[in-house]
Amino acid sequence: MFDGVAKRYDITNTVLSFGQDRGWRRATRAALDLRPGETVLDLAAGTGVSTAELGRSGAWCVAADFSKGMLTAGLSRKLPMVAGDAMALPFADDAFDAATISFGLRNVADHEAGLREIRRVVRPGGRLVVCEFSTPVFPAFRTLYMEYLMKALPAVARAVSSNPDAYVYLAESIRAWPDQAELARRLEKAGWSDVTWRNLTGGIVTLHRAVNS
Repeated sequence: MFDGVAKRYDITNTVLSFGQDRGWRRATRAALDLRPGETVLDLAAGTGVSTAELGRSGAWCVAADFSKGMLTAGLSRKLPMVAGDAMALPFADDAFDAATISFGLRNVADHEAGLREIRRVVRPGGRLVVCEFSTPVFPAFRTLYMEYLMKALPAVARAVSSNPDAYVYLAESIRAWPDQAELARRLEKAGWSDVTWRNLTGGIVTLHRAVNS
């Protein structure tokens, strides 16, 4: 499915988010508090647009994704790229100072196993930021957002995406995803500590930040 949307993935995301995706990437980089020379894993990196944003910090960043089609679509960015499964990452223990996964945790078959695997490859004291769709905090806005997800989003995707059916899955997976507090509990269950979160765009997207204790 992700191979099928790779060709127009970046432009589709920008259109569907009304350009908010750029700000979400910047906020993710800021939340990681990266320093020059640190090593960072960008998991579910897709075409590497998020990895390129992380690289502006001066950290050394590697893009990893399960979809080879997505990575291939981003080859022009000249970034280190690795095809890998989030539940069995091809990296040594404690290999990274920090890690992030943006809009990808929903797509890991067992996301709690994925969170444990990320913890394995991040050194003790290292950081994780999960940028993911979440639950809008205001009831009226939440209702409007759900209407957009289930009705307008698939229609817009038909106009701009190379695989519109994938965006029906996107809407359904967002609707089924746990809210902010529940995802925080799952991070703690996977062994992460000092879990906090920050809502972006009224809770449409949330940044969860945690430390590998």
